[in-house]
Amino acid sequence: MVKDLRPLGNPGSDQFQVDAYPFYLLNRTASRYNALIEPMLRPLGVDIPTWRVLMVLGEEEPRPIAQVARAAVINISTMMRIVERMTKAELITSSPSRDDGRVTQLCLTPKGRDKLAAARQATAPIYQKIVRGFSAADFHRLLDLINRLHDNLD
Repeated sequence: MVKDLRPLGNPGSDQFQVDAYPFYLLNRTASRYNALIEPMLRPLGVDIPTWRVLMVLGEEEPRPIAQVARAAVINISTMMRIVERMTKAELITSSPSRDDGRVTQLCLTPKGRDKLAAARQATAPIYQKIVRGFSAADFHRLLDLINRLHDNLD
């Protein structure tokens, strides 16, 4: 029988323990990951927010700026500054949508695609280290559980 740790992760409980709080654990993991990859990205001239935008656009482009911000987990005002910086660095272009001129679409430039490829190569060893020891089933279950937590926030 598995002990029910959910009450320990409830911040409203007198039994609350931070190590049983999934959002603390997820944030701790993401922060540690960023701390590991940041020194690998820095020599490429890429910071963590730029990395996120490059990855999101690397999957699909053009994409509306608001959609990129949401997918990259960046608030829209910060996203506007990142877009300005990335445009100046010739990593992305921005243009009005053909369907709706009020919407700004983002695309990678050839330089942005090269930077994304270099950043992926630089960070791949960390990813491989992190998933070491996870079976395909473990990894699938991990993604499923994280997505379930996210979906329950709606």
